[in-house]
This record gives sequence, structure tokens and C-alpha cells, in this order.
Amino acid sequence: MKHRPGTVRVIAMFLFAAAAIAAVVAASLLFPGTALDRLWDLNRPAAAAFHALGPASGVLLLVVGAAALAGAVGLMRGRRWAWWVAVVLFSVDGLGDAVSVFATGNWLKSAAGLMISGAFVYSLCRKGVMRFFES
Repeated sequence: MKHRPGTVRVIAMFLFAAAAIAAVVAASLLFPGTALDRLWDLNRPAAAAFHALGPASGVLLLVVGAAALAGAVGLMRGRRWAWWVAVVLFSVDGLGDAVSVFATGNWLKSAAGLMISGAFVYSLCRKGVMRFFES
């Protein structure tokens, strides 16, 4: 059995958390009028953006959540495809943060998100981690 680097565990835990968050937010979008609606008080601009897209935003979040969950499980099992899923998810997230700098003007939040996503991609691309995912 291969030794699983600690980095893989940490990134998988973040993906498990992202999947749970995406599921809760998707549920609040797909089933409005529940207690989950109170969560939107935490981020009103996001609420406006998601609600403007309608139910499609909830479905999209379910897809993202499923990808995060699959990626987390696959990372823990040392699957190469899961490495790619994680790299793509964090790269897309980082790209979104980069675009957000210009769209929202919130440099601090966007830069922090970009740095965190970049750190995850960098960590996944280190030799020891890459070796774990080789056949």
C-alpha cells in the first residue's frame, strides 16, 4: 500500500467541505422558503447573483458539489483522475477569483482566494504528491 501524503488528506478534506457547502447552498436555491434562506443574509451579493440565474444555479452547484465529492474520495484512494479533478476545480476557482478582482473591485478577498487556490494547485503538483498518483 502506498503512503498517502498529508497534503492529499488536507486537500481532500477541503473538497469534502466544499461538497457539503455546495449541497446546502444548492438546496436553498432549489427549495426556497425554508430555514436555509437565512444563510443568504451572510452574503447578499451572492444571493442576488445566484437567484438571478434561477434554479439552474442550484443544479450547477449540485454538479460542482458532486465533482468535489468524487474528487475527495478519489484523492483519498490515490486515483489519478481525482488528481485532475482537484487541479481543474482549484484552477477554475482561482480563475474565478482573478476575474472577481475586476468584477467586484474587492482586491483583498479576490487575491486571498487566488492565493489559496494557487497554493492547492502548487501542493498537488509537488513531486511527492504526484508520485502518490502514479499508477
